[in-house]
Amino acid sequence: MTSLAHPARVRTFHPRRGRMTGRHADALTRLWPLWGVTIPETPASRLDLDELFGRRAPVVLEIGSGMGEATIAMAAADPGRDYLAVDVHTPGVANLLAVVEERGLTNVRVGLGDAITLLRHMLAPESLSAVHAFFPDPWPKARHHKRRLFQPDHVALLRSRLAPGGRLRCATDWAEYAEVMLETLSADSALVNEHEGFAPRLAERPVTKFEQRGVEAGREIFDLSFRRPQ
Repeated sequence: MTSLAHPARVRTFHPRRGRMTGRHADALTRLWPLWGVTIPETPASRLDLDELFGRRAPVVLEIGSGMGEATIAMAAADPGRDYLAVDVHTPGVANLLAVVEERGLTNVRVGLGDAITLLRHMLAPESLSAVHAFFPDPWPKARHHKRRLFQPDHVALLRSRLAPGGRLRCATDWAEYAEVMLETLSADSALVNEHEGFAPRLAERPVTKFEQRGVEAGREIFDLSFRRPQ
């Protein structure tokens, strides 16, 4: 295991607690030791993905999995790949664990904590087949833009963890942030946009309750799909 340094940085999220139901508390108690991944503020070693999933298979990282709707649908339809879903919302993490058990999925693990810390300190370069970031916090106020997930140094980090041929797929319902995401991703010369501008909706990405609320509020959905060349 490699010992790593941990520079201070700006967080891209609000810590969120939320109310835990009895079902969620039970799932967290029983299932976290089986499928949970703790992301400490100062990780001491890399994460062995083969050991985590009990096999060697391509791994998809989902950043900001919420209540787990997209994770469940995509992992169930894609049993040949493993899914590591990460969020800071404890009830969402607990709900995802509960549904993983209910659906009998073996290719999902759930991380609680900062995805940037996970990427920087716990995942090896070229260890992921894909990264999904669906509806990241747009941080709309100008003074908070430094907290956004999609900025040049974070994009470089995301790209470095993709294996050659790996894809970075994202979506947002915030038009201004969509333009920023497109501009920032396009500026990384080691990533290739798979479409002219925004992408068609990713067919396998389900419409979550969060997305549906945005549609009902009249917001347009923007998808992006970039690839690290072979």
